[in-house]
Amino acid sequence: MIPLLSRAGCSTRECHGSFAGQGGFRLSLFGYDFENDLKQLTQDADGGEGEVRVNLQEPAKSLLVMKPTVQMRHKGKERIAKGSWEHQLLLEWIAKGAKDDPVETSEFERLEVTPGEIVFTKPGEKMQLKVVAHWRNGTVEDVTRLTRFRSNDDSVAGISETGLVECKTRGDTHVVAFYDNGVAPIPVMLPVSELLGGEYPAVRISTNVDELVVAKLRKLGIVPSEPCTDAEFLRRVSLDVAGTLPTPEEVTAFLADESPNKRATKIDALLDSPGHAAWWATLLCDFTGNSARQIFSENVPELNGEFARQWWEWIYWRVRRNAPYDNLVAGIVLARSRSSPNQSYKDYALEMASYLRQENRADFARRDTMPHFWARKNVQKPEDRALAFAHAFLGVRIECAQCHKHPFDQWTKADYVQFQAFFEPVRYDSDIRRDNDVNFVSATRELRAAAGGGMGNAMQARDAQSEEMRRRINSGEVFPIHEVYIATRSPRSTIARQNAQAYSGRVLTPKLLGGDQVLLTDYADPREPLMQWLRSRENPFFARAFVNRVWAAYFHRGLVEPADDLNLANPPVNAALMDYLADEFVASGYDMRKLHRTILNSDTYQRSWKPNATNELDDRNFSRFVLRRLPAEVLLDAMTLATAASDQRRDLVDDVGARQIGPNVAAFGLGDPIGNKNVADYALTTFGKPVRETNCDCERTATPTLLQSLYARNDPDLMARIEREGEQASSWIAELRAANPSGRIESARLEHTISEVFLRTVSRPPTETELQQARSDITAAPDTIHGLRDLLWVLLNTREFSVNH
Repeated sequence: MIPLLSRAGCSTRECHGSFAGQGGFRLSLFGYDFENDLKQLTQDADGGEGEVRVNLQEPAKSLLVMKPTVQMRHKGKERIAKGSWEHQLLLEWIAKGAKDDPVETSEFERLEVTPGEIVFTKPGEKMQLKVVAHWRNGTVEDVTRLTRFRSNDDSVAGISETGLVECKTRGDTHVVAFYDNGVAPIPVMLPVSELLGGEYPAVRISTNVDELVVAKLRKLGIVPSEPCTDAEFLRRVSLDVAGTLPTPEEVTAFLADESPNKRATKIDALLDSPGHAAWWATLLCDFTGNSARQIFSENVPELNGEFARQWWEWIYWRVRRNAPYDNLVAGIVLARSRSSPNQSYKDYALEMASYLRQENRADFARRDTMPHFWARKNVQKPEDRALAFAHAFLGVRIECAQCHKHPFDQWTKADYVQFQAFFEPVRYDSDIRRDNDVNFVSATRELRAAAGGGMGNAMQARDAQSEEMRRRINSGEVFPIHEVYIATRSPRSTIARQNAQAYSGRVLTPKLLGGDQVLLTDYADPREPLMQWLRSRENPFFARAFVNRVWAAYFHRGLVEPADDLNLANPPVNAALMDYLADEFVASGYDMRKLHRTILNSDTYQRSWKPNATNELDDRNFSRFVLRRLPAEVLLDAMTLATAASDQRRDLVDDVGARQIGPNVAAFGLGDPIGNKNVADYALTTFGKPVRETNCDCERTATPTLLQSLYARNDPDLMARIEREGEQASSWIAELRAANPSGRIESARLEHTISEVFLRTVSRPPTETELQQARSDITAAPDTIHGLRDLLWVLLNTREFSVNH
């Protein structure tokens, strides 16, 4: 009965599904809590006189019948037509005693929808879906009329309330069926051309990835684009894999190389480069939420940047060595601050000081674990830790389930509360019970006393404590620092209190998302079963979440889009490809580099961006390379590399410490001690670098803005990159001026220098037309160097420079 009321809209937020309900009658949002909803429906079904919600003696006089059919005043207007099948079903259910359906039919098991795929032949064609519910006791029931339906793209295919799918236009999408806790997506498509079956042309298939991509393209009548040129490939793969523009020498050598395996060789070299480890450390910091503004640090706020840098370096060290992804994640998930269970607070504080001191600093990256993930201000509540964990390692958004049933997925509020239980005992504060002599409290007391006991105003006291903290760190003395640890009290205590009211006193056992219940008393650390579950071959999220994010980094979208929103109503555009890549990733022992290599060596990745008649509108099925703007850090580094003097440019390729993709960006957003933003922060923000303060990959943006155009055209920072002089950082233009004091370059060398401008910026030689136009413009300039400077500025402002193609 609850699915019928949900389908009628009775359990929506605007009606009885709101937090306060309507007219004293409240249903669970989207009708997920059958037991409590049934109590609401039948709590006054006593057969007495007067208006009752469910009248067992006279069903037709029940408020549940009369209000939605507007036989009496109803603020929600007509929801069920009088005399309809819905009306008759309500009357029949009440007449039979308004019984709890799950008690009669057992628990829901799965949803089956036929047909499982729809391939239309023309617009306007229709197909009726049939939805069957399977219950655990073996009962099978046609629930089509009780099912909610939705189309993921109404412009391609619409669907009626009764499950009738209608083709609108060419393309592909999914329609989704919702019943009880079941969600079933059904692929729907109308081929975009007549190139089907035997009419489909022969297409080169080099890898299993290509085979699976072309299999879907063949159904749609989409012919993929031709392979990209060598110049396009080199620029694309260098920026994507290592966040680095290829050098002019590298471009020239690659174009001259006639080896048939040169692309695969270049991919291997880039995957083994410092740039690759740096860029993917930065992306993994995005996914895991490395924000200097969110990390706690006691007494010395400037340490936030140090901790963010440690986080980046810890990940970089593992990506550089191609550590298995599951081991990398385990080092974060299972992290505690103390290196061993027997380590005292004193030894812990001295260890942390060794990572923070100015001289002879120890290498934090070599620690087995990285606890800063749990030390952020925005994950200090169990519910926030659950959300952060699900986003970072599962690619799942469960925020909706905090309050109600997820509208497009299987998660209920009970699922959320049970999952939250794993994070109840995780703490970031002072575990003073373990240490009687030296602990956080005693260290804080000593620090304040040494800093003057808080004398002077608040700012003076803070500065004095900060200075004393720095002194203690640098001299290797104990200082106050919080720690990540596991509380010893019962992990069920808080969850039990929450359940007492929300679930009528029932205690919900901790449960994995979509998995089994877990007795946490069997584990010293409640995160241990979580990590075991992540590594399980049956886990439906862990491998797929990473595979999807890697795919999204190399294309304009993920196999699931948004890339961090894996849910049943948002299926992959190519489910077979997702399954293949995820299975291979697990079978390889979570080999990150092998996953990258598999994708990059495919024809699918190496296709041209130039469309043909069949794929010009395709933005879902990877039939061509879709242009996308470079990420903020990569674009700013490209500006630096394009304008730097030759020797400095060569150094910057491997010296990621001086790059925006490197560790310096870990302190992004902190600015100076009084909160002013620095130049790099402004530029990074302008081009869409994420602040990493919410559980959403959407924080990183590639949307063009007016500020970006203004920056590229006349921002002093960019102008300084082009013109700068000095020993520490000199520009290529300054280098040319130093070599040619007259400002003139002889005609015989000018063509070579013009070509270098193109190679530095757009990573290709100029065409003959471009060469002649550049020569003409430079000749008209006050001097040759001035003309070359203008040409460099123009190319930095082209779309070809700022996008990857």
